[in-house]
Amino acid sequence: MKASKVIQRLSGSSMIGLIATLAAANMTPAFAQDAAIAAADDNNAGTDIVVTAQKRAERLQDVPLAVTAVSADALSNRQINDSASLVQAVPSLTFQQGATPTNSSFRIRGIGTALFGQGVESSVSTVVDGVVAVRQTQGFTDLADIERIEVLRGPQGTLFGKNATAGVISVTTARPSREFEGRGEVTIAEHDEYRARGTVSGPISDTLRARVTGFYNDVRGVARNIATDSWDNGSKSWGVRGKLEWDATENLNLLFTGEYRKTEADCCASTWIAINNPNLQTLVGPINATRENRTLNDETVTSSNSDQQTYSLQADWDLGGATLTSITAYQDYYLEVNQPIERINSDVPLFVGASAAYSNWNRNGGALDIGAFSQELRIANNDSGNFNYVAGVFYMHSDIKRPFDRRRARCTAGTFGQPCAPENTIYQSSASNIRLKQDSVAAFGQVEYRITGGLKAIGGLRLQYEKGTNSGSRIAPLVPGDAVMPGNAPVSGSVTADDTAVTGKAGLQYEFSRDAQVYASYTRGYKGLGYDIEISANLADQTVLEPEHVNAYEVGFKGRTADGVLSVSTALFLADYSNLQVQANRSDIAAGVTQFAPTNAGKSQTKGFEIEATVRPDDRFSLTGAVTYSHATIDIDGLNCPQQFNAAAPVLSGMPTNICYRPAAGVTPIQNLRGATLPVSPRWKISFAPRYEADIAGTNLSGFAQVGVNFQSAMNFSVEQDPLLEQPAYTLVDASIGVKQIDGRYSLTLFVKNLFDENYLTSIGHTSFLGGNTDLVGTFNKDADRYFGANLGVKF
Repeated sequence: MKASKVIQRLSGSSMIGLIATLAAANMTPAFAQDAAIAAADDNNAGTDIVVTAQKRAERLQDVPLAVTAVSADALSNRQINDSASLVQAVPSLTFQQGATPTNSSFRIRGIGTALFGQGVESSVSTVVDGVVAVRQTQGFTDLADIERIEVLRGPQGTLFGKNATAGVISVTTARPSREFEGRGEVTIAEHDEYRARGTVSGPISDTLRARVTGFYNDVRGVARNIATDSWDNGSKSWGVRGKLEWDATENLNLLFTGEYRKTEADCCASTWIAINNPNLQTLVGPINATRENRTLNDETVTSSNSDQQTYSLQADWDLGGATLTSITAYQDYYLEVNQPIERINSDVPLFVGASAAYSNWNRNGGALDIGAFSQELRIANNDSGNFNYVAGVFYMHSDIKRPFDRRRARCTAGTFGQPCAPENTIYQSSASNIRLKQDSVAAFGQVEYRITGGLKAIGGLRLQYEKGTNSGSRIAPLVPGDAVMPGNAPVSGSVTADDTAVTGKAGLQYEFSRDAQVYASYTRGYKGLGYDIEISANLADQTVLEPEHVNAYEVGFKGRTADGVLSVSTALFLADYSNLQVQANRSDIAAGVTQFAPTNAGKSQTKGFEIEATVRPDDRFSLTGAVTYSHATIDIDGLNCPQQFNAAAPVLSGMPTNICYRPAAGVTPIQNLRGATLPVSPRWKISFAPRYEADIAGTNLSGFAQVGVNFQSAMNFSVEQDPLLEQPAYTLVDASIGVKQIDGRYSLTLFVKNLFDENYLTSIGHTSFLGGNTDLVGTFNKDADRYFGANLGVKF
């Protein structure tokens, strides 16, 4: 179908019929896909949701895999302003907030990137407008002018490649419109939260269209820092995105996208949540260390500032029976962070005991500098028949620079809590500059063949090759006259490694009717080689992490009633991972060595089920709900033990499991885990969101009310199975009410987040300051406390 004819048909009045036509025809061009999806979002009841989870436009009902599609309206209705908040709409998705974006992570079905080293790819791939992010840290962004977000659950090793062993978060932003339009919105919330977004879009000529989107956010922190008399853990961010779309010929469509984002954040400082050492409490000052603590006392503010640019050119060439798509992209991401360690109010060394590993550590920061070029070229048939295909090639070159430095001080004698005399002060420091260059190339294809009637066979294959070179040096001391930071001796070196892998998919799908189908599939997934590019890396004798492999099985059902009142999708899943790449704690607190090393776990498994359903009995009321049960476990040898178990660890021979022990007298205790629960992996996540909307008699307004309920069962934040690092189960309830003009021009929403003021933490950890066996720190989101806000929107 020609590009101009697609657009002409999409401008007609019968949108519902058009979407059905498009889905039946399995149209592939991106300009047709997005127009169809936009049309689907404009109609509430009885329409088909169109997604591109398999890199072609299909009804969500027809896709033989577990996908959650979140529309722009759904994001707006639930006040989801950033990617981390997607967990409110996708129960199988969990998010862990770290001290910086580099050690924050997404998980799907309990599987995710369980380490913060930037030499390892993410298990949950983030894709924006067809461009694959190099590292997961690039995906933690504000959301603006989004068309839809698709969360693909389970490994996606055929069409999306080697960094999608847990799933894919695919974000599609809005395309330029053929008619002039604009929209804007302002959000104001308690604790000085201000957000503004705006978009202008329309034609420049008959064949050329443009769209410009901008946003600005100023969110004050919610942690009170008594040392600086300020609020920490806030952020300011702004960004602009421009799109230019050109119908170069009747059959060729070009889309250029350029985006720039900047964030300045004093985030994410942890607060003391448990202090059992009276000496530590003396140093910390007037802090009540509980899990509800929102106060800190540190003269050095944690910082996390980033700049991100992405430029892409997408070309869709309609060849008649097939469409050829090219996506060329360049990415540039720069993050600079500093994270103080001791969390006390002193910019000079204090005497805290002659045996203390350190008494002052405020310099602990560096940068992450990512540059990447990627090229994807694929072809897909246009008209759906008994045989459908998608095939292509992909290339990416990435260059990651990781400079980092540390400096701390020890005080060997003095009066407790008092400044240290210069003659008793020992400074320790080190700095590293490491660079990882990687090249990846792949060829892939997936076909569907109708065997008979409603029975289809599905097969896919991806052949991929990668090569990486990790090189750099660590100098110590950083400052002349300092001592060497323990565990950070001077070193340099380089290693080059490569690997080839074959992944793929096989499955069967049976369509009972247009409104019901079942499917069963096997998927082989792969995550590439891993490198250590952090400051503690042994560059002279590097160990390259083995690739991570997964064999996944899924059985699902998707159906809806003929009148569209009820739709439901279910999935049973089992995924077995080998050589799971995780972060192992190799620190020696007594020696003052802080080290977290990337390592391969023996194996891991996640299994469970998912149910998603929507009930829409009429045009006024709807109810969406979802239940996810996932049991994610891991087998791994040689982990550190929880600190509080070290003293009592016995000396044992052999390889005992699930117990802390010492292989020999005087060495650091370890444990060999079997069937241990993966970190940040709650067994149960349950959500439901009823919404009621009706016209207000005698006016041109409609009123609406919505409630969102999200339950999460207990989970642990450490792979070491530390019982002190557990987050109990909790339920968050959000609510909103509002009015809007029936034509949608103006809208006003009043909302409350965490209506019942339920406290929860996004991470928990021990401190290395003064031992820290039972002294804990934690981080929290703003919605760990109840707050109110309002949103005003306008469209024209």
